[in-house]
Amino acid sequence: MFIQTEPTPNPATMKFLPGQAVMEEGTADFPDESAAAASPLAQRLFAVGGVTGVFLGGDFVSVTKSDGEWHHLKPAILAAIMEHFTSGQPVIDSAAPTATGVDPGHSEEDSEIAAQINELLDTRVRPAVAMDGGDIVFHGFDQGIVYLHMQGACAGCPSSTMTLKHGIENMLRHFIPEVVEVRPI
Repeated sequence: MFIQTEPTPNPATMKFLPGQAVMEEGTADFPDESAAAASPLAQRLFAVGGVTGVFLGGDFVSVTKSDGEWHHLKPAILAAIMEHFTSGQPVIDSAAPTATGVDPGHSEEDSEIAAQINELLDTRVRPAVAMDGGDIVFHGFDQGIVYLHMQGACAGCPSSTMTLKHGIENMLRHFIPEVVEVRPI
């Protein structure tokens, strides 16, 4: 197994590409070790000293570190990912009580405007954010305000505010006149 790595715009997060599917559908965000109970892979990564966050995407794993240099942490993270995929364990344990951090998808009860927002996020924003090792989750639309949550490499990234306010907000306002602002959750 050859695992590729890519830097992300967030210097504390690196993207690892194992060359196979990580999540069959959706994403899973584990912002700390206590949230990782549902994922043997995330648990294994948190066992590496210095790991403070794990995000699982369709074909990648984003790992956030507390401090230190990547060249010291990267070999241990690569080994943990390789050990997991060769062990045959699931990425998400279906027997776990709850899969904390797993994006449940979009409710069918979303309003027409929320459905338009979700469509734009799915087609124009998510692919770009995933390339940077993260994801964006829609949390609601109320009185012209769109509530979004950045995950993975995008959470805590120095440029995430610019991405939300200047990129996503401008795009949503252009296509959906009812949108007046985007706020992070």
